[in-house]
This record gives sequence, C-alpha cells and structure tokens, in this order.
Amino acid sequence: MTPLRITDRLFFENPRARLEREVAERIVAEALARAEDGELFLEYHESEQIALEDGLIRSAGRDAALGFGLRAVAGEASAYAHASEISEAALKRAAEAVRALGAGGGVHAEPPAGSNQKLYDEANPLDQAPFETRAALLSEIDAYARSRDPRVVQVLASLSGSWQAVQILRADGVRLADLRPLVRLNVTVVVEKDGRRESGTFGTGGRFEYGRITGPETWRAAVDEALRQALVNLDSKPAPAGEMPVVLGAGWPGILLHEAVGHGLEGDFNRKGVSAFSGLIGERVAAPGVTVVDDGTLPERRGSLAIDDEGTPTQRNVLIEDGILVGYMFDRQNARLMKMRPTGNGRRQSYAHAPMPRMTNTMMLAGEATREEMIRSVRRGLYAVSFGGGQVDITSGKFVFSASEAYLIEEGRITAPLKGVMLIGNGPEALKRVEMVGNDFALDPGIGTCGKNGQGVPVGVGQPSLKLSALTVGGTAPA
Repeated sequence: MTPLRITDRLFFENPRARLEREVAERIVAEALARAEDGELFLEYHESEQIALEDGLIRSAGRDAALGFGLRAVAGEASAYAHASEISEAALKRAAEAVRALGAGGGVHAEPPAGSNQKLYDEANPLDQAPFETRAALLSEIDAYARSRDPRVVQVLASLSGSWQAVQILRADGVRLADLRPLVRLNVTVVVEKDGRRESGTFGTGGRFEYGRITGPETWRAAVDEALRQALVNLDSKPAPAGEMPVVLGAGWPGILLHEAVGHGLEGDFNRKGVSAFSGLIGERVAAPGVTVVDDGTLPERRGSLAIDDEGTPTQRNVLIEDGILVGYMFDRQNARLMKMRPTGNGRRQSYAHAPMPRMTNTMMLAGEATREEMIRSVRRGLYAVSFGGGQVDITSGKFVFSASEAYLIEEGRITAPLKGVMLIGNGPEALKRVEMVGNDFALDPGIGTCGKNGQGVPVGVGQPSLKLSALTVGGTAPA
C-alpha cells in the first residue's frame, strides 16, 4: 500500500477525522489563492518511551497525536494556523486565519517534484512486538551491565520509538506523503571506585524496526561501550588548559561540525545576513581537503527523509567543496527569496510548527591520512573521541563544547584520559585550521537531535578523524 493510500485512510477515512479529501483540497485552494506558497501539513504521530533506573521501570508512556498545520507564504511574511483535530470545521477556521495574507497575488511557487526512493521501512515499529517485551529487555540490560564489572553501581537504560505519517497538500492539488519510523536505545552505566563515581553513555538507533536495536548483539555492545567509557573516566585526570593541537575522532565528533558550522550554512541565517558565512559563496572558508555535505537520502539514517516537511525530495547537498563554500541549505521560502532552488531542508517538529531550514545528515567527507599519522604528528595536544553538549553563536561562529571522552597526546602517543575538557573556538576559523583529514569516515550511531528556535528534529552527523593545528582547550590543570 502506498504512503498516499495509508495516509488517506488516516486523515480522510478515519473515524477520528471528519474531513473529506475533496473538501480539504477546495478549502486549501481557496485559502492560498492569493499567496505565493503554502501547504496543508497533515500528521499522525505515535510514540512511546520506556526508562529504567535502579533496576526498576521508572517511567513508561505511549502517546498518539493527530492534527494539521496550514501555512500561507507571501514574500518574507507567512501566516500559520494549526489544530489538534482534523475536521472540516477546524480547517475552515484555519483557512480564515491565513487567508488575510494575500500580498503574493496568487503567483504560486513551483511545486515539488515527486519523492525519493524508499529510504526506510514504512511499518510502525511500535506494533512489531508487545510493549511488555521491550520493558522486560531493559531489565535484561540492567542485569547484564551489573554482571560485567563489580564496580557498576547504577544503570540507566531507555527505549523510545515513534511512527510519523504525514501528507502534504498544496493549493495546486499536488499531494505527497511519507511514513517515518524511528527507534532509539540509550544506556548509561555508573561505576564507583574508592568513593569516586564516573559514568559512560552509549546510544544507537535509526529509521528501522525495533529488532535492529533489541537484538542481544546490539544491546550488549551498547552496554559494553558505556561501561568502557565509564571505566576510562574513572581513571581520568584534570584536563590541561591552553591552546594546543587537537585530533578529533571519527563519527559522533561530527556534532561539532553540525553545531559550529552547519547552522551557519542554513538559508534563513544567510538570507538575513546574520551568519558568519553570509555572502561568501565561491570563497575559501576552510582548508584544502575539507568537503562538507548534507545528505537526507542515506537509507535508514536518523536524519533522512523521503521528502522534507514541505514536500520537497531530500537530496545530497554539497556545502563546502575542497575548502570553497558552494551552497547553503534551503526551505522553499528562503530559496525563493534568494533566487535559489529548495534543497529538501524544510523541516518542522510537528504539525504545530511552521517549517524552516534545518540539517538532515551533515558530514565531512574522508581524506587520506590515518589516525595514527595524526597522533604521531602531535608533540603535546588533545585527542577528543566523543562529545557531550555544546553551544554556538551563529553570527560570530564562536562555539564551546564539552568532550565526554578525551585523552592527552604526548610525544606522538595517546596517554592519560582527561576529564573536564572544553573545546573553545570559532567555526569558520576552525575549518581553516584543519591540517589532516582521515581516511576513516564514520557516521554517528543514530542519536542526534537538533534544536533550533524551540523546535527539535532528528539529525545525523559524521566525519573522519581530523587534526586541527590549534584550538583553545578549557581545563583545570596547567598546560
């Protein structure tokens, strides 16, 4: 059954929905008759979360939401109305609210063209096994973690899953639909030795069925990795402070690229001229060898979508090529205002939110150096394997990130594990300090969520190992 047929049953043939498709098409066409662009976004979203702590299920919930958002766009202005019901009466009220935006004169933007190939299984992962089975698995994870090492004093584990069905209806009658599964497993292990406690965390997930993360080989590997990180942190010492060479690990450290560089390449910030990358298309913004892409078409990845939340097919967008800035990420409105084409990056958290330019899976491509060569080239510096939280100022490009696993490099060798590591720098400047790009490209394990303007959406990141000539390291020990 096609996504359009499945979503028709949800939105136009569902007892909870009181709306005929032909009526919806007529109301949308009338509401957007004088707008330049816009759409009706219909959504059904089902989700569950189960969390274990101290050997007990501490929280569990399952939720379902059904609603729509109607948007009209004219120039830089937009009007948006949404409702948590799908009915003719609710849609008529929304149409009245957005109809006032009529400055566009009815010159409609080019409609999106089709959809991507099938990127993920469309089945609802929440229906593939009983809820009780997943709850019991968390108890198995707890028992396994405690059996691995006597220093384990606490285990936190959680499973979450969702299924989102969307249909997008435009004024010209174009209809597109997508069915989006998403699952995630997280494990945190706390260890204690001589009164000192440290923790390690590992998560994995993607757009596939639960069985991919609930099989013993997957969840045991997650526990083992969380325990390994915790034991490393148990032996860590205070980080030095000062400017020094930094080697970043492959995979999840790409979150620094996402935050410090990726947001600055989103179309709205550049149209408004507030990004550190504004007006720099065609100019060198990174060291030779640095190529950055955003790709929403990777099969089963957390940030992938067959269509974005405006109906535009996602694509592979090259943003920086061999150090030269060649493109930005666009939704429909910002692309039109900048006389560019949409890139499939119009995303929204839910029907209650208007779309805006967002990343999908953002990554730096591989080079030729080995990680060992990078380490050997550093007399004294830092090797950062994994990151926790961070923040960035879009206008200046300045960022601060905490490293959840990091090591000191001394005389070309990895030595002591470090705690309290903060990396401080400027995104555009950091790109120019890339000296070596590794041949070990990896994607993150499927755990990223990106926040922007109060909206959160699932994303992916990736990169090979990188050597930067210098970054400021914040720590408590002298350099």
